Amino acid sequence: MDIGLSIFPTDTTIQPVEFGRAAEDLGYESIWFPEHSHIPTSRTTPWGGREGAPPLPEFYWRTHDQFVALGAIAAVTSEIKLATGITLVSQRDPIWTAKEVATVDQISGGRFVFGVGYGWNVEEMEDHRVSYGNRRARLRESVLAMKQLWTEDEAEFHGDQVSFDKTWAWPKPAQAGGPPVVLGGGAGPKTAAHIAEFCDGWMPIGARHGLKGIEHVHEALDAAGRTRESLEVGVFAAKPEIDFLTEMAEQGVSRSVFALPQGDAEEVLAAMEAWAPLIAEMADA
Repeated sequence: MDIGLSIFPTDTTIQPVEFGRAAEDLGYESIWFPEHSHIPTSRTTPWGGREGAPPLPEFYWRTHDQFVALGAIAAVTSEIKLATGITLVSQRDPIWTAKEVATVDQISGGRFVFGVGYGWNVEEMEDHRVSYGNRRARLRESVLAMKQLWTEDEAEFHGDQVSFDKTWAWPKPAQAGGPPVVLGGGAGPKTAAHIAEFCDGWMPIGARHGLKGIEHVHEALDAAGRTRESLEVGVFAAKPEIDFLTEMAEQGVSRSVFALPQGDAEEVLAAMEAWAPLIAEMADA
């Protein structure tokens, strides 16, 4: 099992370049940066869309741009994988996003992993002129359109949400066919169908629900004619505990990502160092 780290890169926690260097030096397999373009102050939608959720932490509206931060880390590292965890694809222009993804993948020498998700903040989406009910359809077409831009010399795409005629778009990603696409979040039948259609991996929030919904994912893979082995399964917010990690490995999880505290550099580095022995312990799991 590979072990990765996630943190909201902000102006009040460890600087991204310092973080990336330390993560690689300690032997972590990957780093994952979330994103929010902004958080409307109305706070109408509760945290995660869950009624009764606690107040939203301030770091949600202090995040750096994830692609800029990962690009900076790419320049000072050589092995660690650089991932978005997750990109709010439905709120983004897919043509620009395809170029950002390809650029980071090129600069890093093919170390980028494209984590995507539907999003939960209704007001944030509306400011991007995206409706909550339309976010899934827009994500699907955006990813399919990006795959065309990454692989075709003269790409075109025509859907209900995204449409463009033949176009030239470079750079292409260093990874043939584009970087792995990993969908984050729980999986019901609709999400599972998307995972089977255009994703290379699935990463639910493991500490909260484990692999809840895996049966839907397996059914969708079977229906799409894909083997279950063709999908990499990981977990976000994994518990940094050997018993939890061993249980996940036994269920077929090949990557666990620990969520770091949003403290100062000293606190973040201390957690990274404390958890680092688990890398070796899980290397052969």
